[in-house]
Amino acid sequence: MSTLSYILEHKIVAIMRGMPSKDAVNLANALLRGGINILEITLNSPNALQVIEELSQQFKDTMLIGAGTVLTAEEANNAINAGAQFIISPALIEDVITATKDAGKVSIPGAYTPTEILQAHRRGADIIKVFPAPNAAYIKNILAPLNHLKIMPTGGVNVDNIKDYAAAGAVAFGIGNALVNSKEEVNELYFQNLEDKARRFTGAVHSTPIPS
Repeated sequence: MSTLSYILEHKIVAIMRGMPSKDAVNLANALLRGGINILEITLNSPNALQVIEELSQQFKDTMLIGAGTVLTAEEANNAINAGAQFIISPALIEDVITATKDAGKVSIPGAYTPTEILQAHRRGADIIKVFPAPNAAYIKNILAPLNHLKIMPTGGVNVDNIKDYAAAGAVAFGIGNALVNSKEEVNELYFQNLEDKARRFTGAVHSTPIPS
């Protein structure tokens, strides 16, 4: 299965931002036990490239690892060399899209307005991250004239509204602090709670038909 097909099938991209690198494997395992098997490591996290490399090797058969907060082509290439299978940016950065596509990886740039979203698509984006996603109605309105686009709302998506985003036509979902909260103490209870939250997210998403 291709990386893009994998994302479209499994839909939830957990975002690991600012977490201690020593906890990365345990965090990934907790997400995996809860049914989430796509993980974005943001490059503004401690030892991000090392974490991407470690997780890509350890979970190569069970989890898809990518890089987020990628702002330059050099960062994209460094992340891909470390093992990232997809590259996510917070904004529309054309040289990042080009570097990602040249390397044969999945490109997910951020955009907000219809103009930016369509431009990202025309530049080669596989999925467009609508960030910050204000509400499901905004996604529905964007897709009304642009229903050929693949949209991944990020920022503000939680277990209570994810079904609304799905019904609006989103094909995937970026989930940050609602899953992996960097402000909480990481301990055994944290891992258990993370597994439980992951299970609730996957249950909500996969009980709702989503266009793909």
